[in-house]
Amino acid sequence: MSTDDLVSLRRDLHRKPEPAWCEFYTTARIVAELESRVDLDELHVGPDAIAGDHRMAVPDEAELAVWLERARDAGADEAVLERLEGGHTGAVAVLERGEGPTVGLRVDIDALPRKESDDPDHVPAAEGFRSEHEGAMHACGHDAHATIGIGVLERIAESDDFAGTLKVFFQPAEEVVGGGKSMAESEHIRDVDSLLAIHIGLDHPTGEIVAGIDGFLAVKHLEIEFTGESAHAGGHPEQGRNAVQAMATAVQNLYGIPRHNDGKTRINAGVVDGGSAANIIPDEARILAEVRGETTELMNYMDRKARHIVRNAANMHGCDVEFSTGAEAPSATSDQELVDIVADVAGRTEGVSSVLERDELGGSEDATFLMQAVQDNGGTACYVGIGTDHPGGHHSATFDVDEASLAHGIDVVSGAIEQISREQV
Repeated sequence: MSTDDLVSLRRDLHRKPEPAWCEFYTTARIVAELESRVDLDELHVGPDAIAGDHRMAVPDEAELAVWLERARDAGADEAVLERLEGGHTGAVAVLERGEGPTVGLRVDIDALPRKESDDPDHVPAAEGFRSEHEGAMHACGHDAHATIGIGVLERIAESDDFAGTLKVFFQPAEEVVGGGKSMAESEHIRDVDSLLAIHIGLDHPTGEIVAGIDGFLAVKHLEIEFTGESAHAGGHPEQGRNAVQAMATAVQNLYGIPRHNDGKTRINAGVVDGGSAANIIPDEARILAEVRGETTELMNYMDRKARHIVRNAANMHGCDVEFSTGAEAPSATSDQELVDIVADVAGRTEGVSSVLERDELGGSEDATFLMQAVQDNGGTACYVGIGTDHPGGHHSATFDVDEASLAHGIDVVSGAIEQISREQV
C-alpha cells in the first residue's frame, strides 16, 4: 500500500466517523480494503468476530438504525451491512504462513460523539476531509489505527521474514470500553501467543516510538437510579422523599472516598440529573459515574466504597437506589520480552528519531481485556505508542494526526511481528 493510498484510506475513515457499535461503514470499508489487497486465509466479520453476549454499552435500536442507514447511504456493501445489523461490528483478519507462533495485533476503529472543528486552520477542514457526521469525530486517531492494521496485514502478506499466523483484531467500541471484552471472549484470541496493541499520539511527537505502555487504570462505569416520592413542594413538602437530595448527598460524599496507599484511584460523577419542576419534590434522580484504579483491585476498592456511600445517601433521605454496571476494563502490563523486540526494531526503522522503552497511559483502555486473555493463556502482550504531532489534544475538536506517522507505525509493527516469529519459532 503506497503512502498516498494510506492517506486516502485514513481520510475517508476520518470523513465518516461512527461511534461505538455503530461502525457499519468503517467495518464495511475495512472488509473491502482487505478483500482487494490481501489474500487472507480467514476473514471473520461482525458477529463471527466477537462474542456478542459480552458486548457492553450498546446503543438502543433507534440509534443503531440511524447509523446503519447512514452507512448504506454512503455506499457501504449491503451484504456486509446485513451481517452487522444490531451493532455487531468489527472484524478479525487471519493470515497463515506455515509453522510458527500466532501473533495478534489489536487496532480500534470507533469514533467519539463530539463535533469537529471547522476552523480553516484545522487541516481536515482545510483539505476537505472533516467529519461529514455532525456531532461525531475521529478525535483519538482510531482512523489511523485501522489504516495501520490494514497496512500491516498487507506488509506481512508480502513478507519472506514471517512464519506463523497473524491475526488482526479490528475492535469496535473502545471509546466506551465496551468492545474489548467481546473480542477477548471470542474463540479467535485463544491461540494467540503474542499480542501487540497500538495507539497513535498520546503526546509523543512524530518519529517517537514508545516500546511498551503501562499505567492503565482499570475502570468501571456505574449507573445509579434513586427513587423517592413526589409531593407538592409548597403545600406538603413533608410528604415527599427527595431523590435529588439523595443524589446530591451521594455526589458530595463520593469525592470524599479516601485515596489508597497501594496506588492511584479515581472517582467521577460525570452526569447528574433529576426532577421535573421547581414546585415538585423530585421522586427520581440518577448519577452516571465511573471509578478507576491503578490495578483492578484498586478499582474494585473504589467500587465498593462508592456503593456504600450511595446506599447510605439514599437511606438518609428515605429513598431507594438501584445500581447498573456499565462498561468496564481491567489494568494490564506490557511484557518486557515484547518491549525489547519493539524497541530493537524501532531503533532500526527509518523515520524513527527516538525510542522510549516505557511510558504510562494514565487513562483506561479495553485492549487490556485482550492483553490479559493472552497473558492468562501463557502468552505475552505489549501496548505500543506511535508518536504523532497532533495540534489538539486527544478528544478535542482540533485533534488530527501527522500522516507521516502511518508509515512509521506500519514499519515498526510489521518489523516487530517478523522478529517475534523468528524468536518464537
